[in-house]
Amino acid sequence: MYSEKELVVLAKRENNQKRKYLVVNRLQGKHIPVSPKVALAMFDKLAEILLQAYGKEKLLLIGFAETATAIGAAVAGKIDAYYIQTTREELEGAEYFYFSEVHSHATEQKLVRTDIEQVIQKVKRIVFIEDEITTGNTILNIIRLLRKAYGENLAFSAASILNGMGKEHLEGYKEQGILLHYLTKIDHGNYEKALEGYQEDGICRLCDGEALEEHIEEYQVDGYQDARRLVQGKKYQMACQKLCEKTLACLPFWKGKKVLVLGTEEFMYPALCVAERLEEMGNQVSYHATTRSPISVSMGNGYPFSYRYELISLYNHTRKTFLYNIGSYEEVLVVTDAQDGKEGLCTLIHALRLSGNKNIRLVRWC
Repeated sequence: MYSEKELVVLAKRENNQKRKYLVVNRLQGKHIPVSPKVALAMFDKLAEILLQAYGKEKLLLIGFAETATAIGAAVAGKIDAYYIQTTREELEGAEYFYFSEVHSHATEQKLVRTDIEQVIQKVKRIVFIEDEITTGNTILNIIRLLRKAYGENLAFSAASILNGMGKEHLEGYKEQGILLHYLTKIDHGNYEKALEGYQEDGICRLCDGEALEEHIEEYQVDGYQDARRLVQGKKYQMACQKLCEKTLACLPFWKGKKVLVLGTEEFMYPALCVAERLEEMGNQVSYHATTRSPISVSMGNGYPFSYRYELISLYNHTRKTFLYNIGSYEEVLVVTDAQDGKEGLCTLIHALRLSGNKNIRLVRWC
């Protein structure tokens, strides 16, 4: 399948004493730029495991924000399951289950309760989708809430690219009848020690939201579906493909170009679909996304991040977000569902300019 060496690179979390290191997936397309077809091929492998395990059983998949939202959406599209992601955003008219993600820099997570209740009688199993499961405690927190709300008859599973659970936590899941699926088993035992020699001497750039008032090409594309609310896997996948078609109709024809496609925070899968389409047209495409994760940067040999750009979120002007090791491209396409965020957009443009990018375009799915 995939080896630990193929997928895992380690980084230091900034000011996080709960866990001092972050497991970064090289091929996932969140923090590290990746070919979209490589990321989607990995997600498909996880989908195949679930298809083999559950066949045509009606499933509800729950993907974790922010790093697993694209994985969850891709898997749900492949197997045509109901899908919803957790979120840290405020959604109009929603009632929530609230829970904590213990190791995270931003611990509060929400799941739209009103949407879960639309399908809870139609499914027998809920599958949680993660990029990496370490203890499984966050998933257990949600399961307790769901069992309290809907009874004990629901079955639960968890599927992830990486599984780093130790023997105690594996036994705990087995006792509760929660099935686990994953591509690669990893061991956290030496991760913290492996980072001890790295100095935090990388370059951090605070990007200015007021310094740039320049015009960039911006396109608004209709047909928006929000996976923070309940969607049907295939229908959501089709909506994302419509986004691709309408986006390409707006753009100049690119072939043989070096292109960067950026998603924003929780909004990853639709941007990844656009990136895949551009790659299929014969471009050299890299994909990743802005993130709320504050990661230390280092110039040390073998460390994954040497440059960090601190931005204002496109979704909330009081929130910091980050990009790492952006690089220089012939064309840059930012794909977002943020409907305003002018100040945040200016900081993002500033970061891209600092990295040598001149041709920048923005697509808003609205």
